[in-house]
Amino acid sequence: MIDREKIIRYYRATGDHEQAARILDVAESALHNRRFCVTEFLDPHAFSIAETVAAYEDGLLLQSQGGFDAAERVRAVFACRDFRGTVPALVEAVGVEWNTQFYPLTHRDVLGGLLALGIKRSVVGDILMVPGGCQIVVDPSILPFLQQELQRLGAAMVRTKPILLSELQPRPETVKEIRSTVASLRLDSVAAAGFGVSRTQMTEDIQADKVKVNWKDAKNPSQSVKAGDVISFRGRGRVEIVEITGQTKKGRTGVLLKRYM
Repeated sequence: MIDREKIIRYYRATGDHEQAARILDVAESALHNRRFCVTEFLDPHAFSIAETVAAYEDGLLLQSQGGFDAAERVRAVFACRDFRGTVPALVEAVGVEWNTQFYPLTHRDVLGGLLALGIKRSVVGDILMVPGGCQIVVDPSILPFLQQELQRLGAAMVRTKPILLSELQPRPETVKEIRSTVASLRLDSVAAAGFGVSRTQMTEDIQADKVKVNWKDAKNPSQSVKAGDVISFRGRGRVEIVEITGQTKKGRTGVLLKRYM
């Protein structure tokens, strides 16, 4: 059986123990029922917790469903290894259209409109901005409500319709490799190098809650970062710290970064 207390104790140190407990509940239910169970939508950090849980139990298989390959927000599906059935699609998609010429809405506007309807973030997957509107991956249980209640986003009148998952149009990511040197491995210093802004500007953006580290709100500009961390900047994409390449003769720290845009 899963060593529940050991996993929760491990994640208590990072403040993720409540998330870990919810994921453990789903995994243990799959084992108990000898079928499959699914979580809410998880960000990449939370999905890594699901991977840890699955690694502790040989009797569990783990897969993800986000509607398309490389989806950022996914539902973790725990299936008992003895389960011989087929796991169905556990996400659906809806297309939302509006006059984008007069209302140039952003991802943030769409998410804000959903939350204003009382829809929880946990039942919404990725929001893809496309010509003429957006596409939203959702828990099937909220699709009827969304079709009935989502009639406007801000001042824009909108139209909704269910779409097939095969109709989703994720934007291909552009990846740029960046080699730079920084004064220290502080968040503001590394993020400024990765996103091509001044350290002063980055400090202001961190303090304005526009920056996350490993999909968790940044603590402060002086927060330390390390190889493997992912820094996301609202509206600007994300930067992965691939490698710390060493010290220069002037005492600066070399970093290899990948920026996803």
